[in-house]
Order: sequence, then C-alpha cells, then structure tokens
Amino acid sequence: MSHIQRLSTSVVNKIAAGEVIERPASVVKELLENAIDAGASRIDVTVEGGGVELVRVADDGAGISADQLPLALATHATSKIREADDLFRVSTLGFRGEALASIAEISRLVIRSRTAEADAGAELRVNGGSATDVAPCGCPPGTIVEVRNLFYNTPVRQKFLRTTQTEMGHSSEAVARLALAQPQIHFTLKHNARVIHDLPTGDGLRDRVARLFGEDLAESLIWVESSDGPVRVSGYVANPSHSRANTKMQYLFLNGRHIRDRSLQHALGEAYRGLLLSGRFPIAFLQLQMPPEQVDVNVHPTKLEVRFQEAGKIYSQLLAAIRGKFLTTDLTARVEPSSSIDADDPRGAGQMQSDLVQWARGALPSDDSAQPQAEQSRFDFPTSAFERQPLQLNRLDRAWPDRVAGQRNVAADDAPSETDSSQRPPDHHALQVQNRYLITECEDGILVIDQHALHERVLYEQLREKVLSGKLDTQKLLVPEPVDLSAAEAAAVLESRELLGQLGIEVEPFGGDTVLVSGYPAMLANMSPADLLRQVADQLTGGGRSPEARDLLDDLLHMIACKAAIKAGDRLNPAEVTELLSQRHLVDDPHHCPHGRPTALVFSRSELDRRFQRK
Repeated sequence: MSHIQRLSTSVVNKIAAGEVIERPASVVKELLENAIDAGASRIDVTVEGGGVELVRVADDGAGISADQLPLALATHATSKIREADDLFRVSTLGFRGEALASIAEISRLVIRSRTAEADAGAELRVNGGSATDVAPCGCPPGTIVEVRNLFYNTPVRQKFLRTTQTEMGHSSEAVARLALAQPQIHFTLKHNARVIHDLPTGDGLRDRVARLFGEDLAESLIWVESSDGPVRVSGYVANPSHSRANTKMQYLFLNGRHIRDRSLQHALGEAYRGLLLSGRFPIAFLQLQMPPEQVDVNVHPTKLEVRFQEAGKIYSQLLAAIRGKFLTTDLTARVEPSSSIDADDPRGAGQMQSDLVQWARGALPSDDSAQPQAEQSRFDFPTSAFERQPLQLNRLDRAWPDRVAGQRNVAADDAPSETDSSQRPPDHHALQVQNRYLITECEDGILVIDQHALHERVLYEQLREKVLSGKLDTQKLLVPEPVDLSAAEAAAVLESRELLGQLGIEVEPFGGDTVLVSGYPAMLANMSPADLLRQVADQLTGGGRSPEARDLLDDLLHMIACKAAIKAGDRLNPAEVTELLSQRHLVDDPHHCPHGRPTALVFSRSELDRRFQRK
C-alpha cells in the first residue's frame, strides 16, 4: 500500500512550471507582464537560440529592493493581491506569484534590480531552483531578468520544443500581443543580435499595427467604438478586403490583457457575415475596458481565458458596434497599385484586365461548418444609421423565360415605367461587357460591377425583409410533385417543414423516402420544384452538423437568391441595366454578395493613369 506524502517544493514548482511555462514564449510573456506591472516605459527583449539558450528582459520600471528579491522568486509571493476577494478586482497583468518561481526551477536565472531610491542594485542567481544569497551589483533603475538553458533539468520538456525558428516565432508573437495592448510603452526585440522589432511610442494602436504588420493593412483599418455604461469597446477592424485563413489576426485585449474568447470571436465572424468568403476570417485589434469586478481573470493558469459576468451583453455590444460602422462605410473593393508591376512595362494596360478578372471571378463557397453556434441570430440585423426607401421587388426578381441566341425578350409591359422614378437615382450611363460586368463612371474613376453578385445581394435583402415580415409570395402547385430523396434527406426536409414554410417551400410526407412539394417561392417559377427541393435537402444535410435554425434559414436565403439572380452570361438591355443599378442604392450592403464576394471594383483615375503610363 502506497503512502501519502507531501511533495517537495522543487517538485511543486516543476508541476507549476508545466502549467505556466510551455515554451520560451511563455517566459517572454510572463517577464513582459511583470515589467508592465512595474510601470516600465521601455522594455528590451533579447532572445538567443529561439529562447532556449537565453531570454533577457530589461525594463526601466519601479525595480525591486534587495530585501524583496528572494520573495520575488518564492512560490505564491506577490505584491498584487492580499486576500481572496482581490482576485475579483485584479487590475494588473500578473498576480498569481507563480511565474518567476516556476521559471527559476527549470532554468539558470539571474535577476538584477534597482529602485530609484537605491544607490546600487542587487543580484540574485538561481540554478534549477537553488538560489544564492543576494549580492550588490551595478545596474540602472529597473529590473533585468536573464533566463538561460531553459528546461536543462527537465529533458522531457525539451523533446516537445520545435525548431529555433518556430520557437522564435512564438516569442515574437508574445511581444507583439503585449506591444499592441500597450502602445504607450517602447518595446524592442532582438534575436541572436538581430533586431526583430523596434516599436517606439507613437500615434497609438494604428501606428503599432503598421510597424508590426505593414502599412497596407494599417491603411485598411476602420475605427469602431461603443460605450454601454462602464463597458467600452474601441479599436480597429480591417476592411473585408483584408482577411486571413484563421483567427490568428484577431487581437482582443481586456483592460490591457490579451485574451482569447470564442464568444467574442464568434461576434466578429457574425459582424462580417456575408462580407468574407467561406473559410476566411476577420482581422481585428480591439480593446475592451470594464471594471475588474465584472470579469474573472483567474480561470486559467496563463490568464489567456477569462469569464465575463454579462457575456451575452458584451457579445451584442461588439456585434452592433461593428455592424453599425459597416452600414455607414464605403466597403467597395478597390484595385490598388501593385508593386510587382513596373509603370514603364508596356504590359501595364493588359495587366489591369488580368487584375479585373482575378478580383471579380471566384467560386461560390460552401457553408463554413467550423463556426461555433451563434449566440445571436444572423437575423438580428441592426437598424441602418441612415434612412432609405424600402426595397421594391421588380421584374429582375424573376428568371427570364424566353431566350433566343442569348438575347432576352422583354415584354413591353415589363419595361420600367418612364414616369415612376421615385425608386431610381439619376440616369446611369453603364455598359455591359462580356454579358457579365457593368462598367460605369464613379467619382474617382471607373466602377466595374458583377451583375450576378449585385442582383444576388439585392434579392437576398429583399427576401430577408419579406421572410421577416411573413410576406413572401408562394406559388401553389395544382398537383403536388413527388420527389424521391435519400432517407437522411427526407428526414431532414420533413423535420424542417416549418422552417421551409417561411421560405415559401411547402412539403408533406408521401411515404417512404418520397416527399411531396405543394408550394415553392414564386420568384423561382422557372425552376423545377424537384430540383429546388434536392438542393434544399443538400443544404440541410451537407454540413455534417445540426446548424442553428436561423443560420440555416440564412443559408437557404443565400441559395434562393443565387438561383433567382441573373447570371454571368445573361445579356441585359439598357432598361434592365438601369433598373439593376438603381437597386444598388437601396440595399444595406451593396459592396458584397451574400457569399462575401465583391459586387463591384473601383479602378481609380490615378491607377488608370499609372497603368497607361500617363505622366
């Protein structure tokens, strides 16, 4: 029978180190947080060998007196809390009192510090948890911590480290996160004597983004802010023309602390819904400020995850702030100058056409099943910040029944009324090219519009309004049409009868795996009810998951709008072009189709001049 025994301090510290110190970047993070808490205005980070050989952090903060140095390295010794209740009003980045003790247990550590009042500094050395006596030393005011030979006495942990480049990448990211959260502090980072970052205090968050990620991204940033009582959200989100294949460029900061929060990341995704292609994620640099007692930061050893008292309220605030900003922002995609094209290159004009094709074409994405379930409906759309006339369904809602040699036959009574101009802006001078793009003049250049993408956006918003108001027209079939489906598809369709009914799709069981269609949306009059139901069934079963009902409804709206919209290759007569362009001014988001592709591109006059080599 084994006996219970108390673990040694060394073992306890090694266990704590396993939770807090995962890799060299963890050391960088913990030492940086201590420096920030000490009130530093400049922090210099030096890394060698990816951080395994050396992590050195020097700051000009308050410093530690000689008699306090041993306590700074003791387990659960901290100056930042006094009692348990303090955990619920933490205003510092560090507070557990574990980091230095854990780091010292698995490395060779030297700490030198000096307060502003002291004539000299003090030094303490620790090798694998064994400390020497404090000794005087010469050093400037502030603190310098050197961590060498990380994991030298825990070889099992060393086996899990990656290449030097990978580990350095994590350390660089740790610096970037805190530098973004603290733009008032000057940060530097060196690796093997090479300067990686030099981030002086500047004009705030945008300037820091430009230095870390480039001016191109910084120029795309859109400022958002919102206050709800003591809770404030502020910062930048990127124009949808800039996105990433993952969420790594979503920087969220709570009271100066970098956090990862699935709920807030989901709010970001919802705010960009319909503005990004499937599989692309927004870029954001957002600060949340709130009273410390409204959030628990003591739920994870590395303090990366937090727990909000009113998570749903913060979710809504963030979502509304971004959506509201987008409603009043021109998000039209622009073709920017390319550094890879020489202005003296005679291919310049031809390259512009290539750019147009590259930007304007794109496959329609599939549903993104990686998103977590929504805490709010996609249909909780914010009220527009500006007044607009209601959308009017018009003849462009319908497919065109008669085609002769690719031409449309438009009946005289279907033509737009010459006297009814209440829903139409001034006349458009637009040209249809390749039976897919509309080209017209805009204030600063040429506007090229994808006719299918624009019509799809118009129909989607019209459909959405009619579904929400319960006024979507349904075409009844004189004789219900039987449709044979797979067992899974039939079950999914019948389980979603109420949902499909909101879209004008009326179904009922017929026996076995056969489903009867008795009604479908009037705007899809030229589409086979059987084909429609099969595509609906594919939407219901294709994601491999059980989506939120409202999300599924939105996906079906996307599909119906796409099927009903005019297509690339459809020739439009001048009246149809005018009618479509007039609708562009009546939708909330004329810049993107429901799948996130741009509906239009702007070629600025300056860009055209450059491409045509005009001086």
